[in-house]
Amino acid sequence: MLLARHGQSEWNALGKWQGQADPPLSDLGRAQARAAARSLGALDAIYASDLQRAMETAAIISGELGVGPVILDADLRERDAGEWSGLTRDEIKQRYPGYLPEDRHTAFAPERGTPKRPPGWEADGPLRTRVLRALARLHEAVPDGDVLAVTHGGVIYVLEDHLGERFHRLANGEGRWIEIGDEKMRLGDRVLLVDDDGTPVTVPDQL
Repeated sequence: MLLARHGQSEWNALGKWQGQADPPLSDLGRAQARAAARSLGALDAIYASDLQRAMETAAIISGELGVGPVILDADLRERDAGEWSGLTRDEIKQRYPGYLPEDRHTAFAPERGTPKRPPGWEADGPLRTRVLRALARLHEAVPDGDVLAVTHGGVIYVLEDHLGERFHRLANGEGRWIEIGDEKMRLGDRVLLVDDDGTPVTVPDQL
């Protein structure tokens, strides 16, 4: 199973934290989705979060590859960002002083301890539970073959952390292969799907 981050959204381009808000893809995000399709081989199924930036990315890939229909799963949604949804990093620093580190690369570093988050923020535990529930459901539906699940950065980060991988930022159109068996799950490689044909690569780093 390849869990891939959606193409650039309009809020990604503006530097806004999204969470479960629902902005569409930017024009560049649509180009990234088309580039991702050209990087992918044969797929047996395509799933997506029900937020439109993921749905649209998956629909473009589906149309390019002739694989479908895209199956939506709400458990693949991004983490709820609570009161930070719609805010830029600078706005968060002004309204929530001391919550964010100066160095963006340490935003999720374990040595920082438990970071401060705003009301309405979806904690790692509930997020991890619903993501694992979704993956179990996808594996049951397609136990063999290659599956693409178009999802969000926070979903992939929490899964990587669960399986022992330290935090590293994901680009739009970047993904992580996951090997899923009936009793175990293992991280495969990260792959950047938009880097072979000159399509610009974007790495949202609001936090």
